[in-house]
Amino acid sequence: MIYARYSSDNQRVASIDDQVELCRRRANQEGWSVTEIYADQAISGGSTHGRPAYAALLRDAERKVFDVVLCESLDRLSRRLADTADLHDRLSFLGIRLYALNVGEVTPIHTAVMGMMAQHYVRDLADKTKRGQLGRALKGKIPGGKAYGYDVLPATTDGAGERAINAEEAEVIRRIFRSYAAGDSPRKIARDLNADGVPGPGGRPWSDTTIRGQAERGTGVLNNSLYVGRLEWNRCSYIKDPRTGRRVARPNPQDQWEVVKVPDLRIVDDRVWQQTRTRRSDLARTMGRDESGNALNVAHRRVFLLSGLLTCGMCGGGYTIVAQDRYGCATRRSKGTCSNSVTIKRQEIEERVLTALKNRLVTPELTETFISAFNDEVRRLQSRQSADSSAAQRALSNTRAKISQILTAIEDGFYDASMKTRIAELRKQEVDLEARVSSVSSTTVTPHPNLAKLYARKIADLTASLNDPAIKTEAGEVLRSLIDRIVLMPRADGPGLDVKLHGNLAQILALSDACAQIHEHPAAVAVGCQLSVVAGAGFEPATFRL
Repeated sequence: MIYARYSSDNQRVASIDDQVELCRRRANQEGWSVTEIYADQAISGGSTHGRPAYAALLRDAERKVFDVVLCESLDRLSRRLADTADLHDRLSFLGIRLYALNVGEVTPIHTAVMGMMAQHYVRDLADKTKRGQLGRALKGKIPGGKAYGYDVLPATTDGAGERAINAEEAEVIRRIFRSYAAGDSPRKIARDLNADGVPGPGGRPWSDTTIRGQAERGTGVLNNSLYVGRLEWNRCSYIKDPRTGRRVARPNPQDQWEVVKVPDLRIVDDRVWQQTRTRRSDLARTMGRDESGNALNVAHRRVFLLSGLLTCGMCGGGYTIVAQDRYGCATRRSKGTCSNSVTIKRQEIEERVLTALKNRLVTPELTETFISAFNDEVRRLQSRQSADSSAAQRALSNTRAKISQILTAIEDGFYDASMKTRIAELRKQEVDLEARVSSVSSTTVTPHPNLAKLYARKIADLTASLNDPAIKTEAGEVLRSLIDRIVLMPRADGPGLDVKLHGNLAQILALSDACAQIHEHPAAVAVGCQLSVVAGAGFEPATFRL
């Protein structure tokens, strides 16, 4: 197969075709037939995350779809040494050869040397890019993207980065600052702007986070110092997380900022700006901060069992805590653009989800599965116990034999001072092994006398168990791994919410429900199950109504 990639929108799309053509010619020379072509377009090689064609390559490699991977050069596969080495190791284990046009068959030496060079190139390019941004910032040019309230001017002979005030958007900026200084919250300001049909950045609706932002990073409308004619550059550094491939922002110390005055870009006067700063500082002191330095966590961000899983069926936004122990549509609350006003108590939605789980897990078939798995584990433990006991007995017999041999040698007249030390060591080993043999022999593993009732009781106590403070965080993570999302839709025929669960847990519920009905009525079909197959994609996430 052939893999090709180019990095950014600034490069030619034809680059993919060029790489593929060169690889095809090499394949023809070698007598290989090209079975698959994988291509990632406009995606950085700094990480393998977020590259669908690369991920497909790895999946097909496990299935042995091809015998050889061919690319123009190693940096097309990755510009990170660890990723290149990992790919080479995985392909070698699967018996798949890796070829690059510039070196031939790739060896561990190529992986180390060329992978290191590719990674150095990325670092060097980042340094040069930052140096160029610094030069533009010092000239009063904007080294980043376009902020709301400004238009981008064509690049001059002196370079890009020129901005001009957009009069219509500038008036919206002034309205936001005046409203906030007068006491309105970011949420109210966003709702009012959306109600008046004012488009936000990129034409999207306004949200409270767009206005509020994060003061430490200088994000959000209320924290953008450009609106008072001051360009602040290098407030944050961006570092890529090797586990996810995503960039993570880290605020820099203030002495590393580059601050340049740009009076031509001023939109807000100093008086209103200072009123805004004062109000934000007062609110920050009132709310306090947690260990991470985030003020919002103290007031709002409590982690519950279904946090992050609930979705509004009308707008697709999240269902979050909007009052004490009540979930509501976050989009309606922060933007006012959703008409879903129905809320639900946290305990009620948790109970509905977990009750569905409990009712469908307590079936004869699943109980039998639990008992079978329990007994298998008992047999495994018994087998391991027997093996441990035999090993301890053999070690004890061996130690006693060594002690006997040394004593026999002493009786025959062969004595050395080191023998005394050695006998002491062996005596200590003998005592330890005797204790180990006694411990293993006294421990017996036996099946529970009433496993069916034990299983039913564990399932019945599921709600209390999952909300136990000692394990709630871990339990929530396990539950989230089984659930994709839970969609809440206002009922058309009365008050309340219809709830539909999507994900692996839904498959468990649907399967157990189907098993129960088939057991009782073989011709029956499980009501509420929606499980479909898509050609080439496998099973979609299942859904289940609760």
